[in-house]
Amino acid sequence: MTAASDSLAGPVDLREPSGWRRSKNQIMTVLMWLAFVIILIPLAFVLVELVAKGASAISWQFLTNNTIPPNVVPLGTGGMGAAVVGTLEITGFAAVLAIPLGVLGAVYLNEYGGNGVLARLISFMSSVMTGVPSIVMGLFIYIVWVTELGEGYSGMAGSFALACLMLPIVIRSSYEMLRLVPDSLRQGSYALGASKARVTMTVVLPTALSGIVSGALLAVARAAGETAPLIFTILIVEQTNPNLFSGPDTALPLQIFSNAQSPYVGAEARAWGAALTLVAIVFILMIVARIVTALFTRNSR
Repeated sequence: MTAASDSLAGPVDLREPSGWRRSKNQIMTVLMWLAFVIILIPLAFVLVELVAKGASAISWQFLTNNTIPPNVVPLGTGGMGAAVVGTLEITGFAAVLAIPLGVLGAVYLNEYGGNGVLARLISFMSSVMTGVPSIVMGLFIYIVWVTELGEGYSGMAGSFALACLMLPIVIRSSYEMLRLVPDSLRQGSYALGASKARVTMTVVLPTALSGIVSGALLAVARAAGETAPLIFTILIVEQTNPNLFSGPDTALPLQIFSNAQSPYVGAEARAWGAALTLVAIVFILMIVARIVTALFTRNSR
């Protein structure tokens, strides 16, 4: 009778939690949403304050005119054109240096290195470099590149410092994404006769592409907002320097730092406008990278 009654009652969904398991699931879901909201509250306050105080300074002239000294009071008499160009040049060159090298390092750690001495050394050094203060990277490039080698202050020196900051982030994030690729995909490709290099290029990397891009964007966002390394490597100028490899340069973080500590109202407004511009640049880069990644993934499929 029991078996017959169970069969008449219909199939039982064993995946649905019941009793205390269901209660724990609901409690943890509520706690996760609560933690998400708590994290969003300070972020929302920062964004609202940034837009409220920086939007009034944003204009086409502000984004294209050369920088003026912080003690120039009128807001409409100068802009952040030189700093915008410098930020794009320095951060872009740093990304060109750090992202390919970081992805290659992660591929070596996960696909080729195994438990070898070199793989363990790279993993250890990347973990250590993740926690190194950014000012130490700036001092390192200043001592080696600017002083010892005598290359002087330049945007390239700043790119080297930012690349040192970006590299461990790219390595660790890419490595974690590569570890999430199922081994069954690799084994299936090997069974079809593909070489290890071909499997890595055509199967492993495309599968982990979205996570790798996210890690690279995180590294770019951190590097774009760094001030301390640039103080020791590029100085600060008021005119646009199109030559990345020679002469002092400027960037938005330096202009924010310089104008924010000024007592003049116009300088403080320019600092808020530069901060909003920096956030907008990072946001635009993130959107563009996501679109390119989505198109690449769709074409690969």
